Order: sequence, then structure tokens, then C-alpha cells
Amino acid sequence: MAGLAVNVDHVATLREARKIDIPDPVAAAVLAELGGADGVVVHLREDRRHIQERDVRIIRQIVKTKLILEMAATPEMITFALDVRPDMVTLVPERREELTTEGGLDLVIHRDTISDAVRTLQKEGIPVSIFIDPDIDQIKLAHRIDADYIEIHTGTFCDAKTPTRRNEEFERIRDAAKLASKLRLGVNAGHGLGYQTIKAFRGLSEIDEFSIGHSIIARAVLVGLERAVREMVSLIKEL
Repeated sequence: MAGLAVNVDHVATLREARKIDIPDPVAAAVLAELGGADGVVVHLREDRRHIQERDVRIIRQIVKTKLILEMAATPEMITFALDVRPDMVTLVPERREELTTEGGLDLVIHRDTISDAVRTLQKEGIPVSIFIDPDIDQIKLAHRIDADYIEIHTGTFCDAKTPTRRNEEFERIRDAAKLASKLRLGVNAGHGLGYQTIKAFRGLSEIDEFSIGHSIIARAVLVGLERAVREMVSLIKEL
């Protein structure tokens, strides 16, 4: 059965809107675990627009499941990861002007940089996942540079405006997941997934874990975070 890792970045986004100390993403991490999450995800961005270094360090200390650190493959972030030692690092693309991560890493262009980052982190015992689009060539490159996991970008599927386009995008995800599993890569999936779109993944057993943030935090505003997480966990158990 696939697991659920809850991204608490948006709790920090709300806090940073007022530049005060509430709501606290550390408390959100605790509630996510109480709701049944299998892990907590944070993305420490170069511009520190939401999650701060202090958040990551405290969450590292208090999580009982696992901490997944999303980050760019920069020397600064690699040094930070080696100090904090999350349970997994997910390497992601990052641009200052984007509202959220847009698309996966291009391993054709950034192969050397990503490969070096993977080796450096793995040498210190930190497993590495690479956030990539559901593209066969990208999957093969992730395998060649010895990544432990991939995280398939599901945003294009979730944003599809027509059933035909959605079906086409899901087929790409399915093919990518099956190939990655065949190559003995761990397979995670995330970006844009919500309480309706998650249902499409029924039967796709190759996916080990879903990384979901915005839809859970948005629902938590109305029903509370622990309940919002439990509802998503329940949906994933039915897949």
C-alpha cells in the first residue's frame, strides 16, 4: 500500500504573510503524523519564502516517521542537508519567480550537477529522490546516475482540462512508474494531487508514496489538519 507524506510548506506561507510566529509548521508536522501521515515534507527554498532553516531543524528533531527535505542541488543546500540529515532528500528545480515548483528537473541539461549531488548525499547515508516529469528518457537518466527514488511530477495530469488530455497524462505517469519500478527505483508521486485526482491512481501499485501539500492544507482550513490528513490517508488506502 502506498504511503502519504504531507508537505507543510503552506502553513509556513501563511505565517510569513504576516511575519509573525503563527501558524507553526512544526505543530503542523505533529498533527500530520497524528493524522496518519507516513512522513513530513518541507521545501527549503533559496529565498526562504516560507520554510525557514529553524523550522527544518526543529521538525528534524520531533518527527516520529520521517523527514523529506526538498531542495535545489546547490552547494549551500547540500551542506545544510549534510548537517540536518533528513531521512531523504528530494532534488527539485527552483526559480525565484515561480509560485510553486513548475515541472521536473531536466536531467539531460543538469545531469552532471545532479549526479554530483546524488553521490555526495548518498556517501553520507542520505537517500536521494529526483523530482522529474513522467518522461521515459528522464527515468532512464535517473537510473544511470544511481538515484534511489524518483518523484513523478503529477501536476500536468492534475491540471488537464479535458478527459482526453487527463487520460493521456495519466498514461505517461503509469508508463513512467512501471519503468522506474522495473529499473529498481523507488517511485513517489506528487504535485497538484487532491481528494478527487488521487482516486485515478487506483491499481497503480508501483507508487510507493504520494507527496501532497496544498490540497490537504486547504482542506485543513475548514476541517482541521488531523482530519484532513486522515481523509487523504483513507483515500490512499482504497487505491
